Amino acid sequence: MMQPFSLPGCVWQFGAAIVATICFAVAFQTPRRHFLSCGLTGAVGWIVYVLGTAAGLSAPVATLVAALPLTGFARFFAIAHKAPITLFLLCGIFPLVPGAGIYYTAYYLLLNEEQLFAAKGVETLKTAVALALGIAIVCSIPLPRTVSRHQYRGPKQTR
Repeated sequence: MMQPFSLPGCVWQFGAAIVATICFAVAFQTPRRHFLSCGLTGAVGWIVYVLGTAAGLSAPVATLVAALPLTGFARFFAIAHKAPITLFLLCGIFPLVPGAGIYYTAYYLLLNEEQLFAAKGVETLKTAVALALGIAIVCSIPLPRTVSRHQYRGPKQTR
């Protein structure tokens, strides 16, 4: 059942997503200086997902839409912190990973509920593919190259 949109609920979910993502960053042994950036990355993705589902988007489409700004934030923080993007991506996608869908897919398989198994499995697969596609779309956008005169040394000159 769809919950009605409320600003206090959104603020609470944003804070909860920051805490959950930071907890995952701790478990992932991320350096402390990256905790807040990881938390913000995950929270932005989660809030976009919540707003997308409140607007009536399906879970896979909302996941695709949420993966776009999430990956953008991960790229920004990777450049700002001079750290690998995977550090922020792995922690940031934590709230969007379809863990419950994977669980229920396996659950229905064990109960021999073929129709429920197939339906939940397809939905979970769609969500996982949407997450991967959103990351791939943003990561395929080239970054602007700004090279100063001091950074560029030109071809080696032989004497």
